[in-house]
Amino acid sequence: MSLIQQFTNKKISRNSHDLVVAAKKIKGAAWVTEIRERIEIRLLVLSTLFCLLSIQAAGSTIERNGFIIEDPLIPMNEIYSGGPARNGIPSLDNPIFIKAHEADFLMPDDKLIGISLNGIEKAFPIAILNYHELVNDHFGRQSIAISYCPLCGTGMAFNSKVKGDSLVFGVSGLLYNNDLLMYDRNTQSLWSQIEGRAINGPLKGEYLQQVPVEHTTWRAWYKRYPDTVVLSNKTGFRRNYGSDPYPHYENSSRLIFPLTNYDRRYSTKELVVGLKVGGKSKVYPFLELAQGKASFKDTFNGQTFTVEYHDKDKSARILDSSGHIMTSVTAYWFAWMAFHPESEVYTFKDY
Repeated sequence: MSLIQQFTNKKISRNSHDLVVAAKKIKGAAWVTEIRERIEIRLLVLSTLFCLLSIQAAGSTIERNGFIIEDPLIPMNEIYSGGPARNGIPSLDNPIFIKAHEADFLMPDDKLIGISLNGIEKAFPIAILNYHELVNDHFGRQSIAISYCPLCGTGMAFNSKVKGDSLVFGVSGLLYNNDLLMYDRNTQSLWSQIEGRAINGPLKGEYLQQVPVEHTTWRAWYKRYPDTVVLSNKTGFRRNYGSDPYPHYENSSRLIFPLTNYDRRYSTKELVVGLKVGGKSKVYPFLELAQGKASFKDTFNGQTFTVEYHDKDKSARILDSSGHIMTSVTAYWFAWMAFHPESEVYTFKDY
């Protein structure tokens, strides 16, 4: 019961003396609350400092979410817990697919990650990936891991085979530069999604082979591949796939965790498409692409390719000289530049 209610129940007389006493009590209670809040904040700060000192004291080894991290290829103090425990965000290991006409839960503007490989076309709706982040799948005999990081807006796919073994991936619950750190259940190695590289564990230093994807809408993908199949929302997990677990995040400049590199030339969540050619990288902000032609040729680091931008679908893809889709990454500006700070940046005035 609040102090106000206590005063009311006791029918405090309305004379000035009682009002002064009541005011003092309320003021005193507010002062106590303020002191308590200050103490809690200071305890939180001290706890954070203690964690940082513990990391330094532990030298080159720490334990996070059940992973022993020893001499990682990224700064130890930039590995953050995203909140969920290991596998707290469950990967989809036995995905079910349905025919396009059965995917009545998809709207034309719904975003997805599309893959065309080995004569097979599959669509992975972002609304489902938001809740699972990883799908362990097969395209024919080829094992493919489809990954999505909601905080970076990055949908990427990889050949799961490394050193002759097909890896099965899970969500570690850890982040680097706000980006998903995956882990393989075979060796417990941690992998940076955007880098496609193992940063810790027995496979440290190994890279995954990236598979081309299209980050587009259901409308655009279905028009291009009418025989596509779609990841079913009957996943076996109780999730409300019609509800965005990250409401307003895309339209906010807010970042949840610190970055290695901040680049403020564009807004934090500006969508971009980036690619790497011969060890160098280039990035195309959608803001710049929207000002020019829907399709144009570009040459970077000795390779000529075509950049296509679809304003209606807010999507872009890059095709090689034979018209085949190249490996690229659609991401938020902050995420691409955090990992590729040296990138050449396309601006419309260049063309």
